[in-house]
Amino acid sequence: MIIVERTDPRHPQAAALLKQSHALMQSLFPPEDNFYLDINDLVAPNIHFFTAREGDEILGTGALMIKDTYGEIKSMFVSQAARGKGVAAAILRQIEDTACDEGVSLLKLETGNVLHAAHRLYARHGFTECGVFGDYETGKSSLFMEKPL
Repeated sequence: MIIVERTDPRHPQAAALLKQSHALMQSLFPPEDNFYLDINDLVAPNIHFFTAREGDEILGTGALMIKDTYGEIKSMFVSQAARGKGVAAAILRQIEDTACDEGVSLLKLETGNVLHAAHRLYARHGFTECGVFGDYETGKSSLFMEKPL
């Protein structure tokens, strides 16, 4: 059974997954197109950080950053071994539930243009492409999506 819960991103297993995610992004995209948050930046009052686990093993991460007029999904990542088990969908449902609890009516995200599995996941959950938002600039490696709640 997959359990999704709030976790400190500095938890050793969570931090290890975040480092894997950062390494993957660095291998796929130029530095100017990497917008991930450092682990210590995920420990902020406006961020809800979640992990998904089976037993004691953390399989995935995701975060909700509360902005003035929307919530932004950050740090979505699932270990290679756990892909296809529904981990990302479980985290995404928790993020959406938390956004609703926080009074957020719109979710947005930025993801890499070559992360096709992520695009499919977000589309299955009702996200559609949108324009650039927040502090982002239009980049050749970015895809922006949103979903009204």
